[in-house]
Order: sequence, then C-alpha cells, then structure tokens
Amino acid sequence: MITSALADQAGVFEVMTHQIARWARGNALRLYLAVFLLGALITAFLSNDATALILTPIVYALVTRLRLSPLPFLFACTFIADTASFLLPVSNPINVLVINVFGGGLGTFLRFLILPSLFCIGLNIALFVWLFRRDLRQCYNLADLPPAEPASPAFLRFASGVLVLVAVAYVFAAAFQLPLSAVALGGSGLLALGPVRYHCFDWRKLRHEISWSLLIFISGMFLLVKSIENLGLTAAFGKALLHLAGNSPLSATMLTAAGTALGSNLINNVPMTLIMISAQNAIQTTGRHAALIYAIILGADLGPNLTTVGSLATMLWLLALRRKGVDISTLEYFKLGITVVPLMILVGSVLLWLRL
Repeated sequence: MITSALADQAGVFEVMTHQIARWARGNALRLYLAVFLLGALITAFLSNDATALILTPIVYALVTRLRLSPLPFLFACTFIADTASFLLPVSNPINVLVINVFGGGLGTFLRFLILPSLFCIGLNIALFVWLFRRDLRQCYNLADLPPAEPASPAFLRFASGVLVLVAVAYVFAAAFQLPLSAVALGGSGLLALGPVRYHCFDWRKLRHEISWSLLIFISGMFLLVKSIENLGLTAAFGKALLHLAGNSPLSATMLTAAGTALGSNLINNVPMTLIMISAQNAIQTTGRHAALIYAIILGADLGPNLTTVGSLATMLWLLALRRKGVDISTLEYFKLGITVVPLMILVGSVLLWLRL
C-alpha cells in the first residue's frame, strides 16, 4: 500500500495512462485493450488492490475527459485486478498466504498457474470486448487528452526506477524462496526516500492511502479461523472435500476451485482462504491431488469477480467510484460477473488439472 501510494504521488500511473491514450490514437477499443494490459501489469507486481484503488480513479478521469462511456473501462479495472492476480505470488496477498503454508517457489507456482492465468486474462478481455462492443466503437480526440505534468519530474524518474527494481526483486525472491516481506519493506522504504529527497513528501496523503482497517480485519480473521480449526471443523471439511471428489483429480480440482470461489463471495476471499489453508492436513494426506493447493488460489483470486463483496480489491474499487459520484449496484455487478466468472473457473480448473 505504501509503495502504490508513493508511486501515485510521483505521478507514475497518471503518466502511464497518458501514454496508453496516446498509443491508442483516438480508438476506444485500442484504449480499452491497453487499460486491461496496464491493469494486468500493475496487478502482477503491485497487487490487485493497487490496481483497483489507484488505477480506477485515474482511468475514470481520463475517459470522462475524452468523452467516452466510462462503465466498460471501470469494469475493466476491477475485473483485471482479480483475473490477473495469480500471475505471480505477489499479485495477491492470498497467494502469499497459501504459499507460506504449502511451500513451493516461483517455478512451481508458474508451472501450475501461468497457463490458466494467461488464458483467463485473454478470455476476460475477449468476453468484455464482445459485451461492450457498442460502447467501444467510439473515438476520441487526442486534443482532449489532459497533460501529464508531475509535480516533480525528478521524483517521477526516481520512483519509476525503484518500481522496476522492486519488480525484479520480487521475481528473484520468489524464485529463490526468499521472504517477500523483505522486498516489500525494503522497496517501500527506498521509495519513501524519494519525496524526502525532492521535498514533496505528503504524510497526510500517504496516511490516508493506507487501509489500517485491513490489518485489523486480517488479524481478526486469523483468530476466527484458528478457533474454527481448533473445533475440528476445517479438518472435517477437508476430508469431506476429498471424499466427494473420490479418485478423480479433475473433480477434486474443480470442486476446490468452485467451492473456494463460492465461499469467497459469501464470507470474503480472505477468511475463505484461511479456512481452506487450515484444512491442509486433510489435503496433504494424498499425493493424487497436487493441484488442490493451486485450485485454492484460483478460486480465491477469480471467484470474487462474481459479487461486490468477494474481495477487498472490489470493495476498494466501489469506494473509489463512490468518491467520484458513480454508484454500481450489486445486481448490475452480479449480472456481469455471472457471465464470465463460472466460465473462467471452469477453464482455469481444467488447465490446472492438465499440469499434473
């Protein structure tokens, strides 16, 4: 959160959206594809929450200035935040929670999830392009493009360099199974030196960008799930899941992904993931279903796209829009989610099973 907030203060995301708007050359469809790809890039290295919280208001300001229909672009910001959140271990805190318990480095993670991730991203883009095809026939005038003028060009260059360094360090740490927390803390600390050095540090704005309630929420969820685990309920749940799947790895993979996705929309993906993690002993009693571990990630990352309460990223997205006076109803979001999420879960599960 600190890294994303400081990068935003430096103007990194504003400059990036300005550049993709120029690259699209007045074509709404090209701009739409560029927003998806930019969202995937930010999600991959700065997490899905950064995409939902920071990219959304910048994209909204851009498309309204260019007189384009904002809803397709706003939905792109929130859906790609979750769809691309299993590209790398650092793309979603959920991934780190699972990997810390079950183990496995970057190579194993990519072996199981890179193909489902890329396919789901492509499927998400294709479905949205078709669903919003009428709105994406629009064009815009490059003369309406707002100028990208960072308050401190020197800080912008410094922040861009640090972000590249952090991205490389994340991949390196994941590959060699080093603590990702060290990269996160070191990167945010190094980035914080920028505004101090260039005399543009805004503590109040930085404090406002950090979701302190999230830290309390996750801590509370750990305590709650630990209590459920001590009652033996999660172990029973894990054994029931394996019993229901029988001897079929494909059934086990699909049930785990779909069950985690459904539970994420009922109680949020953080506690649902913790429940699935706490059933690890039952899951690890068999070597037949190795994909179950990554099916948890698949369901917890993709599933929240179904409703507005499935993940923190979606809730942050809604909050960002309400600050702009845009209100998206739960039903409107669900109608869009139900058209794409089940298909992505199905395809992702099959591709995950094929990696066994």
